[in-house]
Amino acid sequence: MKKEESTTLKLRKTLKEKGISPSIQRLKVYEYLFSHRNHPSVDMIYDSIKDEIPTLSKTTVYNILKLFMKNDLVKSITIEGNELRFDAYTKPHAHFKCIKCGDIYDFEIDEEIYTKKEIEGNKILEHHIYFLGICKNCLKNIKN
Repeated sequence: MKKEESTTLKLRKTLKEKGISPSIQRLKVYEYLFSHRNHPSVDMIYDSIKDEIPTLSKTTVYNILKLFMKNDLVKSITIEGNELRFDAYTKPHAHFKCIKCGDIYDFEIDEEIYTKKEIEGNKILEHHIYFLGICKNCLKNIKN
């Protein structure tokens, strides 16, 4: 079995386990999220897979992502403004966004922060940890 087929079967199984019918549109969106760890927007996903599925619309992609978020398969992230991006890596982690190139990177931080239920008497419902700066690739280009 080819690696690509194996991955598709695993993703299909995951969707079924969550009670989601693995339609071709849902599977393609999920495959994209797993093969492109670039924290894509709806537009990025749509633009990448629309040629494979000519009947696909941006609204369908958005609705699929909403379904995935409802079932904890995907998290939405908003680092600045109203730019909504999506992340299939759902374990607690932080994000770094480069202000030069716009790339978003995952990185692990001390897990202790994620175990806290409250801070100074304030009840924690969600964790979102984001950093803005200049990535090492852009810094390299600046120095050159």
